[in-house]
Amino acid sequence: MSTDHKPQSRREFARRAALLSIGAPLAAATPVSGASFPTLPDDQQLPKLPPNFPKLSDQSRAEIEARYESIVKQYSGRFNDQQKAELRRLCFLAQPPLDSLRAYQIHNSDSPDLYLKPVVEREKKPPKSTSPSPAVAAKKP
Repeated sequence: MSTDHKPQSRREFARRAALLSIGAPLAAATPVSGASFPTLPDDQQLPKLPPNFPKLSDQSRAEIEARYESIVKQYSGRFNDQQKAELRRLCFLAQPPLDSLRAYQIHNSDSPDLYLKPVVEREKKPPKSTSPSPAVAAKKP
């Protein structure tokens, strides 16, 4: 056991944690050679999508399948076959906007385009009466 352990900064710890969190799902998603995975029937492989639907990357397809499996696992027994097919179709339709949103580059120095100001309702003062006060009426000749 080494005693010359160098202390680790918070920044370095965060960097290593981020790399580990990215690498773990990728390592789990890579197929193992020689392993056989069950395939879905042809009717569930690709749902009915619009004809101009964009091509999705393998990473996006893996994310779609993970999202679908997560929902089905969480709410098991609530869906029939038709609802599961619709759920898979909706997962496919939700992916292109997510990909385009993730592709948008932002930096730490970027400020938001819109500043949201909270609406604070305050009690309104009652309007002043329109009749002239006695002091103003006395000044008139």
